[in-house]
Amino acid sequence: MARQKTNVVMKGVTGKLAGMLIFKQYSYGTVVSKLPDRSKVTLSEKQKNSNGAFRKAVKYAQQVLKDPAKCAAYRSVLPEGKTVYHAAIADYFAKNAKGEEGSEGGLSQA
Repeated sequence: MARQKTNVVMKGVTGKLAGMLIFKQYSYGTVVSKLPDRSKVTLSEKQKNSNGAFRKAVKYAQQVLKDPAKCAAYRSVLPEGKTVYHAAIADYFAKNAKGEEGSEGGLSQA
């Protein structure tokens, strides 16, 4: 495998190109790979439920980011280096794991 230490064109590039290539960033540099073929993957019921729960958590985190009051409340209790988005996702799961069905997340008291 060829490696190049300095490549100003590819430095920091991530994402998908033309539906064929994926650019990934690792600690040692940029990796280019082909797009994985997931057409034959069949998800189990548990995986579908997990994906659905994560989708709801992401939606909750996006709502928190749009609401200045909620965003400020999260920011006030977060240590430096942590993001409101990730804290809101974690909070959503913490609230819903305790059996609070229909809960919309919120700041954890734990």
